[in-house]
Amino acid sequence: MSDQSSKSKKILITSALPYVNNIPHLGNLICILSADVYARFERLNGNEVLSVVGTDEHGTTSEIKALEEGKTPQEVCDEYFAKHKEIYEWFSTSFNCIGRSSTATNAQVTQEIYGQLKENGFILEKTTTQYYDPLKKTFLADRFVKGTCPHCGFTDARGDQCDSCGKLLEPSQLKDAKSSISDAKPEQKETTHLYIDLPKIQKELAGWIGSRKSSWSKNAQGITQAWLDKGLEPRAITRDLSWGIAVPDVPNKVFYSWFDAPIAYIGITKHCLPDSWESWWKNDDKVELVQFMGKDNTQFHTILFPSFLLGTKQPYTFLNKLSVNEYLTYEGGKFSKSRNVGVFGNDAMESGLHPDAFRYYIMAVRPEGEDADFSWEDFANRLNKEFIGNFANLVNRTISFTNKFTDGEIAVDAQPIDGVTELFDKVKADYQLMNLKDALKGCMQLAKRGNQYFQENEPWKLIKEDPEKTKVVLANLVSFVKDLTIALTPITPKLCDDVFVQLNVKNQMWSDIGTSLPIGHKLNTEKPLLEKFSADKVAELKEKCGDVKEGEEFPLDLRVGKIIEIEQHPDAEKLYVEKIDLGDGEIRQIVSGLKEYYEAEELLGKKVIVVANLKAAKLRGVKSEGMILAGEDSEKRVKVLEAKTSKPGDSACFEGYFPNEKRITFEDFVKVKLKIQDGNVLFEKKKLQTKIENIKVGLGNGIVS
Repeated sequence: MSDQSSKSKKILITSALPYVNNIPHLGNLICILSADVYARFERLNGNEVLSVVGTDEHGTTSEIKALEEGKTPQEVCDEYFAKHKEIYEWFSTSFNCIGRSSTATNAQVTQEIYGQLKENGFILEKTTTQYYDPLKKTFLADRFVKGTCPHCGFTDARGDQCDSCGKLLEPSQLKDAKSSISDAKPEQKETTHLYIDLPKIQKELAGWIGSRKSSWSKNAQGITQAWLDKGLEPRAITRDLSWGIAVPDVPNKVFYSWFDAPIAYIGITKHCLPDSWESWWKNDDKVELVQFMGKDNTQFHTILFPSFLLGTKQPYTFLNKLSVNEYLTYEGGKFSKSRNVGVFGNDAMESGLHPDAFRYYIMAVRPEGEDADFSWEDFANRLNKEFIGNFANLVNRTISFTNKFTDGEIAVDAQPIDGVTELFDKVKADYQLMNLKDALKGCMQLAKRGNQYFQENEPWKLIKEDPEKTKVVLANLVSFVKDLTIALTPITPKLCDDVFVQLNVKNQMWSDIGTSLPIGHKLNTEKPLLEKFSADKVAELKEKCGDVKEGEEFPLDLRVGKIIEIEQHPDAEKLYVEKIDLGDGEIRQIVSGLKEYYEAEELLGKKVIVVANLKAAKLRGVKSEGMILAGEDSEKRVKVLEAKTSKPGDSACFEGYFPNEKRITFEDFVKVKLKIQDGNVLFEKKKLQTKIENIKVGLGNGIVS
């Protein structure tokens, strides 16, 4: 990390750019709110901060959304960008620049970086054969080709996979292929795509990673090292689409959205600050770049984006500190817009709750080292007991007693309450290390200490016995409340502003912690910060946002997963190591004993049933993060449980049950007795099913293991 002045630094903060084609849910908003909390802290700490967020708008996701809604991609992006921006503002974010990847400015920056990569020899050309729509006169991305699956005969398979049998496909394998955008019979034509030569950059990239990764969260370090260990390969940066940034001097090509989206951090900044953007993005010695994201975006920020910048040979600002969060589930299940399950940005806005209530809870359960779950009961309990019962109660009692006993006036110089200086130092250190969950926990410990001090001194009794000492106690409490409010401001900014109004102070900085308010300072009238959440309110919100738990809890969390990679175990002849796509960007590594029963190519592309809540373990030295379920009959025939039409990530369970997502051991798993009868998978006579299909296995009677 660059050697920078301890007095003041330039800090550039970005949050991952969500796709624009849907309303973000609380799980999507974690990195955005985390980036805002950190930016607010650094501003309080006296540093010059620029925070940047925006929307990722190019690619097939936007084109498909546009087709679904009968609009142009531009119209869809305009509509959803406005919704995203409204949501970010409702949550009281303080980003300096909220922008878009689809601006002309980002196009110019992307094309310039591409030109420098090309000039420096990091761009390759490869010719492939691709389907072409003769009516629309355009090449077709795989998803825009449809036809009959050669494996199962499903008549609405896409060019990248069949949703019926789950096989991965090439468009050329489809029978009776048609264009999805015109129904015309497509032609096969040669097309040339451009690739970034990552192997040529890997050595320099690995050296850069080694110099910076100590300031990255552990999960980010692990994901990045796995990419390096596997070895980088050339990666396509162009597509045959109409919606995207045009590739200079290459007709009818646009850049892959994964290429222009991270560059959009620079493009958004330049669009927002056309005269000063280089002081932030071409100033590595004096600017500290801090990035926040979900773990599925890690490689784009630690491998790909830095490779672009290294390849330009220009003096760009490079990543210093990185915080990668794990996943947030909803009430033990998954957020799902299609099923109306979960808290989405518009749900929060319409809930009638204060934005800071959500900010508080998300930071309290922030999934920093492991996945976390959003629960309305836990939400209410934490807000009622921690924020309201601890912090808000201290604020109200301190101000009301001061108004009552000293006419709201500070009568003496305050002194720090015993033991709090070290706690404030710990909170500051946690903010700086991006341990935001611990920073909030430290604030609540401080509030508890303040309440203890209040109770120990009993000012309602002390005023009768020693009025002068009462003035000291209340002055100490007022200054302490002021200091604690400063520390909590990054997390609950609007509610802390309300406290500052009651304290009659403003423009407080972190350096003001430990300083007392002057003698004669007058407080304003006290008032409650938040109302307590009632059981009725919790029930109302839970019903509105959908309940994923219907019925009795089942011990396992079974999900549909697609096998996307399969390799021989390096130290076990009979074992495979599979990479499983569990949807929403979640990739798991699983070690299985299926080699005796399947060739690798038979398994590749299958949608199988995965035990997703099994604790990770090492099998012959290789980490395994779950289990693939298979059936076995009396003749020792083994077949995996397959999902034909469900999607990766879909939950599989038994009628009348909901899944348990708590981690279990293998010993817990073997206690669950699953049977096969007439091809059906049964638990206590109930069939295994997803929301759209029964899970079958091509065996007679047997067991599942």
